[in-house]
Amino acid sequence: MTIPVVSIAYHSGYGHTAVLAEAVRSGAVEAGAEARLIAVDAITDEQWALLDASDAIVFGSPTYMGTASGAFHVFAEASSKRWSALEWKDKLAAGFTNSGSKSGDKLHTLQFFQILAAQHGMHWVNLGLHPGWNNSEGSEHDLNRLGVFAGAAAQTNVDEGPEAVHPADVATAEHLGRRVAETAAVLARGRVAVAV
Repeated sequence: MTIPVVSIAYHSGYGHTAVLAEAVRSGAVEAGAEARLIAVDAITDEQWALLDASDAIVFGSPTYMGTASGAFHVFAEASSKRWSALEWKDKLAAGFTNSGSKSGDKLHTLQFFQILAAQHGMHWVNLGLHPGWNNSEGSEHDLNRLGVFAGAAAQTNVDEGPEAVHPADVATAEHLGRRVAETAAVLARGRVAVAV
Protein backbone atom coordinates (compact mmCIF):
# COMPACT_ATOMS: atom_id res chain seq x y z
CA MET A 1 0.00 0.00 0.00
CA THR A 2 1.31 3.46 -0.85
CA ILE A 3 1.85 6.04 1.86
CA PRO A 4 -0.41 9.10 1.47
CA VAL A 5 1.37 12.37 0.82
CA VAL A 6 -0.08 15.39 2.62
CA SER A 7 1.23 18.89 1.96
CA ILE A 8 0.46 21.81 4.23
CA ALA A 9 0.46 25.02 2.17
CA TYR A 10 0.36 27.89 4.64
CA HIS A 11 1.29 31.47 5.39
CA SER A 12 2.15 32.69 8.88
CA GLY A 13 2.58 36.38 9.53
CA TYR A 14 3.79 36.26 13.14
CA GLY A 15 4.39 32.55 13.76
CA HIS A 16 1.03 31.54 15.25
CA THR A 17 -0.22 29.85 12.08
CA ALA A 18 3.16 28.11 11.66
CA VAL A 19 2.53 26.42 15.04
CA LEU A 20 -0.77 25.09 13.69
CA ALA A 21 0.86 24.01 10.41
CA GLU A 22 3.39 21.96 12.35
CA ALA A 23 0.56 20.43 14.40
CA VAL A 24 -1.30 19.42 11.20
CA ARG A 25 1.94 17.90 9.89
CA SER A 26 2.50 16.02 13.15
CA GLY A 27 -1.03 14.59 13.12
CA ALA A 28 -0.70 13.47 9.50
CA VAL A 29 2.63 11.76 10.21
CA GLU A 30 1.14 10.07 13.27
CA ALA A 31 -1.57 8.64 11.00
CA GLY A 32 1.03 7.19 8.63
CA ALA A 33 1.34 9.88 5.97
CA GLU A 34 4.35 11.59 4.52
CA ALA A 35 3.74 15.25 5.32
CA ARG A 36 5.45 18.39 4.06
CA LEU A 37 5.29 22.02 5.15
CA ILE A 38 5.26 24.59 2.35
CA ALA A 39 5.38 28.29 3.24
CA VAL A 40 3.48 29.87 0.37
CA ASP A 41 5.14 33.28 0.66
CA ALA A 42 8.45 31.68 -0.34
CA ILE A 43 7.21 28.85 -2.57
CA THR A 44 9.62 27.43 -5.16
CA ASP A 45 8.99 25.60 -8.44
CA GLU A 46 10.04 22.41 -6.70
CA GLN A 47 7.43 22.98 -4.00
CA TRP A 48 4.72 23.62 -6.60
CA ALA A 49 5.67 20.20 -8.02
CA LEU A 50 5.38 18.71 -4.53
CA LEU A 51 1.84 20.08 -4.26
CA ASP A 52 1.01 18.61 -7.66
CA ALA A 53 2.23 15.19 -6.48
CA SER A 54 0.37 15.28 -3.15
CA ASP A 55 -2.72 13.27 -2.30
CA ALA A 56 -3.99 16.06 -0.06
CA ILE A 57 -3.30 19.76 0.39
CA VAL A 58 -4.18 21.45 3.67
CA PHE A 59 -4.48 25.23 3.37
CA GLY A 60 -3.56 27.47 6.30
CA SER A 61 -3.48 31.19 6.90
CA PRO A 62 -4.10 33.71 9.64
CA THR A 63 -7.37 35.55 9.31
CA TYR A 64 -6.61 39.19 8.60
CA MET A 65 -9.45 41.67 8.08
CA GLY A 66 -11.96 38.84 7.68
CA THR A 67 -10.14 36.68 5.15
CA ALA A 68 -6.90 34.86 4.45
CA SER A 69 -3.72 36.93 4.40
CA GLY A 70 -2.57 38.80 1.32
CA ALA A 71 0.33 36.38 0.91
CA PHE A 72 -2.08 33.44 0.84
CA HIS A 73 -4.29 35.23 -1.71
CA VAL A 74 -1.22 35.68 -3.95
CA PHE A 75 -0.59 31.92 -3.70
CA ALA A 76 -4.25 31.15 -4.45
CA GLU A 77 -4.17 33.31 -7.56
CA ALA A 78 -0.90 31.73 -8.67
CA SER A 79 -2.54 28.29 -8.37
CA SER A 80 -4.68 29.20 -11.40
CA LYS A 81 -1.98 27.60 -13.58
CA ARG A 82 -2.89 24.31 -11.88
CA TRP A 83 -6.61 25.08 -12.23
CA SER A 84 -6.48 25.42 -16.01
CA ALA A 85 -4.94 21.94 -16.35
CA LEU A 86 -7.03 20.38 -13.52
CA GLU A 87 -3.74 19.41 -11.82
CA TRP A 88 -5.35 19.20 -8.36
CA LYS A 89 -8.65 17.60 -9.38
CA ASP A 90 -9.78 14.85 -6.97
CA LYS A 91 -7.08 15.60 -4.41
CA LEU A 92 -8.25 16.08 -0.82
CA ALA A 93 -8.28 19.55 0.73
CA ALA A 94 -8.74 20.91 4.23
CA GLY A 95 -7.94 24.11 6.09
CA PHE A 96 -6.99 25.87 9.30
CA THR A 97 -6.71 29.44 10.53
CA ASN A 98 -5.91 31.60 13.54
CA SER A 99 -7.07 35.05 14.61
CA GLY A 100 -6.88 37.28 17.65
CA SER A 101 -10.61 37.25 18.37
CA LYS A 102 -12.71 34.26 19.38
CA SER A 103 -14.70 34.53 16.16
CA GLY A 104 -12.62 36.96 14.15
CA ASP A 105 -14.47 35.95 10.98
CA LYS A 106 -12.38 32.78 10.76
CA LEU A 107 -15.29 31.02 9.05
CA HIS A 108 -14.88 33.33 6.07
CA THR A 109 -11.24 32.28 5.71
CA LEU A 110 -12.19 28.60 5.84
CA GLN A 111 -14.93 29.21 3.26
CA PHE A 112 -12.39 30.94 1.05
CA PHE A 113 -10.28 27.78 1.26
CA GLN A 114 -13.33 25.63 0.48
CA ILE A 115 -14.14 27.65 -2.62
CA LEU A 116 -10.52 27.54 -3.76
CA ALA A 117 -10.59 23.76 -3.33
CA ALA A 118 -13.91 23.49 -5.18
CA GLN A 119 -12.58 25.52 -8.10
CA HIS A 120 -9.72 23.04 -8.33
CA GLY A 121 -12.15 20.09 -8.21
CA MET A 122 -10.80 18.92 -4.86
CA HIS A 123 -12.71 17.07 -2.12
CA TRP A 124 -13.03 18.95 1.19
CA VAL A 125 -12.31 17.18 4.48
CA ASN A 126 -14.06 18.83 7.41
CA LEU A 127 -13.00 18.69 11.05
CA GLY A 128 -15.35 15.84 11.97
CA LEU A 129 -15.69 16.93 15.60
CA HIS A 130 -18.57 18.11 17.75
CA PRO A 131 -17.98 21.54 19.26
CA GLY A 132 -16.24 21.64 22.60
CA TRP A 133 -16.59 24.04 25.52
CA ASN A 134 -20.33 24.54 24.99
CA ASN A 135 -21.80 23.08 28.18
CA SER A 136 -21.27 23.35 31.93
CA GLU A 137 -18.95 20.33 31.96
CA GLY A 138 -16.84 21.53 29.06
CA SER A 139 -13.69 23.61 29.26
CA GLU A 140 -11.36 25.68 27.13
CA HIS A 141 -9.17 22.56 26.91
CA ASP A 142 -11.72 20.66 24.79
CA LEU A 143 -10.92 19.78 21.21
CA ASN A 144 -12.67 22.19 18.84
CA ARG A 145 -13.15 24.61 21.73
CA LEU A 146 -14.25 27.35 19.29
CA GLY A 147 -16.98 25.17 17.77
CA VAL A 148 -15.96 25.31 14.09
CA PHE A 149 -16.95 22.49 11.74
CA ALA A 150 -15.34 23.45 8.42
CA GLY A 151 -11.73 23.18 9.60
CA ALA A 152 -9.38 23.80 12.51
CA ALA A 153 -9.74 27.23 14.07
CA ALA A 154 -7.53 28.82 16.69
CA GLN A 155 -7.52 32.01 18.73
CA THR A 156 -4.39 33.64 20.09
CA ASN A 157 -4.24 36.98 21.88
CA VAL A 158 -2.81 39.67 19.65
CA ASP A 159 -0.26 40.76 22.25
CA GLU A 160 1.21 37.26 22.67
CA GLY A 161 3.66 35.31 20.52
CA PRO A 162 3.47 31.86 18.91
CA GLU A 163 4.23 30.15 22.23
CA ALA A 164 0.76 31.27 23.40
CA VAL A 165 -1.19 29.27 20.80
CA HIS A 166 -3.71 27.41 22.96
CA PRO A 167 -2.86 23.72 23.50
CA ALA A 168 -6.44 22.74 22.65
CA ASP A 169 -6.12 24.52 19.30
CA VAL A 170 -2.83 22.73 18.64
CA ALA A 171 -4.51 19.40 19.48
CA THR A 172 -7.42 20.27 17.18
CA ALA A 173 -4.99 20.97 14.32
CA GLU A 174 -3.27 17.62 15.00
CA HIS A 175 -6.69 15.97 14.81
CA LEU A 176 -7.27 17.59 11.42
CA GLY A 177 -3.92 16.31 10.14
CA ARG A 178 -4.76 12.76 11.27
CA ARG A 179 -8.23 12.97 9.70
CA VAL A 180 -6.84 14.15 6.36
CA ALA A 181 -4.17 11.41 6.32
CA GLU A 182 -6.68 8.70 7.27
CA THR A 183 -9.13 9.91 4.62
CA ALA A 184 -6.35 9.95 2.01
CA ALA A 185 -5.46 6.34 2.88
CA VAL A 186 -9.11 5.24 2.56
CA LEU A 187 -9.44 7.05 -0.78
CA ALA A 188 -6.26 5.42 -2.09
CA ARG A 189 -7.52 1.95 -1.11
CA GLY A 190 -10.82 2.67 -2.79
CA ARG A 191 -9.11 3.70 -6.02
CA VAL A 192 -7.12 0.46 -6.00
CA ALA A 193 -10.29 -1.57 -5.38
CA VAL A 194 -12.14 0.15 -8.24
CA ALA A 195 -9.22 -0.38 -10.63
CA VAL A 196 -9.17 -4.14 -10.03
